[in-house]
Amino acid sequence: MEEKKNLAFLSNSGSYSIFQFQDDVIRFMTSPRLEKYQKVLEWDAGYLVVIAKYKDLAAMEEYIDLVPILEDLSYDVDSFLSHIKEVKIRETTG
Repeated sequence: MEEKKNLAFLSNSGSYSIFQFQDDVIRFMTSPRLEKYQKVLEWDAGYLVVIAKYKDLAAMEEYIDLVPILEDLSYDVDSFLSHIKEVKIRETTG
């Protein structure tokens, strides 16, 4: 099974990006033109480099900084992120 203790997932649904690690599910606004995340290129303690596909555009490199999002949600950022060793794309259905 793909679920691993130190594995997080990135996906999208409508105008939201979804970052999930264990029981924590964090949703944040994204472009409504985002069709899907295709690949994680880099994970660096809260900073993601991904390939994203937007409607009517070629796939492109995109950057997501989770640190300010986690801070706004009053997470212990260093503690939370220290457990995540890998991030994969989770395909959305429907």
